[in-house]
Amino acid sequence: MTGFASVSREDHGERVNVTVKSVNHRFLDSQIKAPQALASIDSRVRSILQRKLTRGRVEVALNVEHTALPAREVVLDERLLDQVSSVVAAARARGLVTGGLTVSDILRIPQVMEIRAKADATGLSEGLAALVESVLEDAIDALVVMRATEGRFLEADLQTRLSTIASFVDELERLAEAGQATVADRLRERLALLPTDVAGDPAAVAQEIVRFVSRSDVAEEIARMRGHLEHWDSLAKGPEPCGRKLDFLLQEMNREINTIGSKVDALRATETVIAAKAELERLREQVQNVE
Repeated sequence: MTGFASVSREDHGERVNVTVKSVNHRFLDSQIKAPQALASIDSRVRSILQRKLTRGRVEVALNVEHTALPAREVVLDERLLDQVSSVVAAARARGLVTGGLTVSDILRIPQVMEIRAKADATGLSEGLAALVESVLEDAIDALVVMRATEGRFLEADLQTRLSTIASFVDELERLAEAGQATVADRLRERLALLPTDVAGDPAAVAQEIVRFVSRSDVAEEIARMRGHLEHWDSLAKGPEPCGRKLDFLLQEMNREINTIGSKVDALRATETVIAAKAELERLREQVQNVE
């Protein structure tokens, strides 16, 4: 689930830059870095992430640049101008000045007139919000393509390991059957050495042998392991994200292998169980990369 993508686009004097990167994580954990001006669309950004991604720690960096001069407005402080006019009129009445205020006079009066960027009373424009969403979706799509490329290599590795697990299951089945036969023969040999007066009823002895040997029967566990392998294949080939389901399936497979190891009476079986558990652990680590 690792990947990286960066997309930029400019429209109507505003450039939006989006960078998205992801690393492995069991769930979707998104972190968004954006200027305060984009705070109003935070929920829309998270909605896009949740719609397109299901797992991974995802970091999104949003940035907006103004490539054209903003709209400007001229603000006249009429109250201050009225006060200045009153003072000038009083001076004219006393004969200190002649004539009225001209445009040049007004422009030279400090703080009476101001030219400033026009404030947007509506906050973030819908056009800019739409541009941010569009660029974000393109960046996430590029991230998904990169993760899909990684996924194809990951799938090949997982299939190889699953084939190894299947071969271990076949070997454990053979060892279990051989172990049961060995245990039955050993019990019969020991019972044959008992004195006649304590040997007991042959039919009852035979039933006890069968009952004892059945304790090492792993047919059910072997069948469930093969069922898990088939289920894995159907999940991996399905259209829906399956990483978390595969993670759970591996827990069940590990439980079955442990049960088989506790039942099978053979040295080679122990070695095979250890090898199978090691391979399952490698699978578990790799599954963290699966969407």
